[in-house]
Amino acid sequence: MPDNTKIYVLDTNILLHEPLAFTSFKEHDVVVPMTVLEELDYIKDSKKDVARDARVSIRAMEDLLHDATPEEMLAGVSLLGLGAGDSAPSGSLSIFADLNMPSQQQVFTSNENDNRIINVALHLQAQKAPRQVVLVTKDINMRLKAKGAGMGIVEDYRTDQLVSDIKYLSKGYHQFEGSFWDKVQSVESHTEGRDTIHLIPKSVLPEAYVNEFLVDESRQFAGIVESLNSDTLEVLDLGYERLMSRRAWGISPKNIGQAMALHALLDPHIDLCVLTGPAGSGKTLLALAAALELVVEKNLYDKIIVTRSTPEIAESIGYLPGTEEEKMAPWLAAITDSLEVLHKHDENTKGSMSYIMEKANIQFKSVNFMRGRSIQNAIVILDESQNLTASQLKTIITRCGEGTKLICGGNLAQIDSNYLSAVTSGLTYIVEKFKDFSGSATFNLDGVVRSRLAEFAEKQL
Repeated sequence: MPDNTKIYVLDTNILLHEPLAFTSFKEHDVVVPMTVLEELDYIKDSKKDVARDARVSIRAMEDLLHDATPEEMLAGVSLLGLGAGDSAPSGSLSIFADLNMPSQQQVFTSNENDNRIINVALHLQAQKAPRQVVLVTKDINMRLKAKGAGMGIVEDYRTDQLVSDIKYLSKGYHQFEGSFWDKVQSVESHTEGRDTIHLIPKSVLPEAYVNEFLVDESRQFAGIVESLNSDTLEVLDLGYERLMSRRAWGISPKNIGQAMALHALLDPHIDLCVLTGPAGSGKTLLALAAALELVVEKNLYDKIIVTRSTPEIAESIGYLPGTEEEKMAPWLAAITDSLEVLHKHDENTKGSMSYIMEKANIQFKSVNFMRGRSIQNAIVILDESQNLTASQLKTIITRCGEGTKLICGGNLAQIDSNYLSAVTSGLTYIVEKFKDFSGSATFNLDGVVRSRLAEFAEKQL
């Protein structure tokens, strides 16, 4: 290969994060150490949720390499047509047999898997100069070890990153300085029933997308983009005061961000609502209040299904006593806490909660057992979704059948997963991927309303 192409050595966690990652490097060569195949083999038979991703990756590599001779597998098999168009330059996929590397070629002599993979990258860096060799891993500590051992280029896997920094993530609304009407030079307005629709030039907000809210600092205008074309935006006038006066299950918004979120949560035409924001911004409480309003008061849905990502220790919930719902209860305490808040004024809080849980048909389900289901006419609340990968979120979203509304909530500053960051989280991925979808809305709730203690901690700690 030409010297201007690179050699990428992949760590196991890359193929667990994105099973077909080896097809994403265009004209460059990809090397998978034998140690990575060993780890995939061990994981594919485990009870972890990533076992499926391990199997998918193994099958994909086998489909590419099954006709190759041992010599061809070591030299590299062309990826032509897999990662790019058939006429595009193509790199290759090769397996590096690192199990019998001579000790004099190893920087790390201990037999840990990470060290063996780093040894491969260092060996190729020395053997393939002047071509650049890049070690790709999502393990931060492994990146530090590799750099310290002399690896020139060590990277995270960024192919699936849609934003370079979390500050560029769509917030779901645009706030105009001063008055909104001062920014609009021409407008056509008409009424449809009780609604007022404004047609404004797209030049007012060139990057607008459907279901993006528009507000101004003067608190005189609030609207939502209903549709758009190359020239104009069709904006539904919501009215700032009317938006702030929305109520659901006895609660009212405390700020304009909550008001916008509540409007979308109560809209049955919006199938996906994504709520991001710091702890205490009201994500779970708003989602639950809106769900109860739609199920119990308006009778638009049949049930509420509540689920969340669980820490690795809880991936197998069998060690907890009771039914599936009872096993999930400790991980969904945030939901029961919110239920208590919503019914704290009732004389018999526990009795009221039990009645509502039965009336609204609230079900606690494990996210690990959502695959294969088809959920109809329900509201699905997915809490702590910042800890899920894009493929895991896809699994849940594709379970939602006709008449189902999905509410995803998460705090991108509290990611527990070993290999996810704020920019690689599945929550970030769907915010950007679905922002142009007319059936979705996203909101970043930036105000902490839980308590002054929580607000101070969020800002200062």
